[in-house]
Amino acid sequence: MDWDKLRIFHAVAQAGSFTHAGEELALSQSAVSRQVSSLEDELGVSLFHRHARGLILTEQGELLYSTAHDVFGKLAIAKAMLADSKAKPSGDLRVTTTVGFGSTWLTPRIREFLELYPDISLSLICEDRELDLAMREADVAIRLSAPTQPDLVKRRLLTVHNHIYATQGYIDRHGAPEKVEDLDAHAIVVYGSEAPPSLRNVNWLLNFGAKPHTRRRPVLQVNNIYGLVLAVESGLGIAALPDYMVHGNNSLVRVLPDIEGPSFDTYFVYPEELRNTKRIGVFRDFLISKVQDWTF
Repeated sequence: MDWDKLRIFHAVAQAGSFTHAGEELALSQSAVSRQVSSLEDELGVSLFHRHARGLILTEQGELLYSTAHDVFGKLAIAKAMLADSKAKPSGDLRVTTTVGFGSTWLTPRIREFLELYPDISLSLICEDRELDLAMREADVAIRLSAPTQPDLVKRRLLTVHNHIYATQGYIDRHGAPEKVEDLDAHAIVVYGSEAPPSLRNVNWLLNFGAKPHTRRRPVLQVNNIYGLVLAVESGLGIAALPDYMVHGNNSLVRVLPDIEGPSFDTYFVYPEELRNTKRIGVFRDFLISKVQDWTF
């Protein structure tokens, strides 16, 4: 098979259309379509069902895409290993973590890391869903739970603690709850019912200390931890938040300070085949040095 045609087919399968693949490859829509049609002629099979709404892989297309995706993933790893053969850590490094941890704790520390290692080009992908490292959606991850996949290397970073917060203005208007049962009469802000597995127990405040067989009704649900903090800062209500989100935030005060929410360990995670890459090693060591100086 022609390698360039296979590369274009792979891009089309990921994009779902000739037009979007052409934008990614800097080719015209017609050029992409011709290359895919030529590959289909060479193989003697149809690789896509062509619809007005886009392209859908045929059974044969699914088979070829699965193989091509694996090949391109291995090539990306080989490229990474070659980049690490240089004297200094260099190359692209894609890091994924949750929106809250990435935007609040990690991003302010990226400048120091890049000043130490200017030849590394870092991309930070903040999503609450867990990206698939095995499929190279990212190189490394900071996850709020231990990975279960056997081919991933993990290193524990820190333990995250959760407490209950509100603004002093909210407390002045509505009073401070003196016991957990008092929360039934307060405005509660939560992440929402669509919380991904990476944010397990994020809505523990809805049930904690509530009356038997009841669940507190939130005044607002927002599917973003950072948005949750902003809602509480506005004086809307009370929320359970990880301590790293409110560290140094003088506008928030702890409510029912003796109550400790669920705590969990966070992990630095990466594929086994990238164990010896220099840029991953220096980023891991940088994170470890930062969390050792930090109290959550």
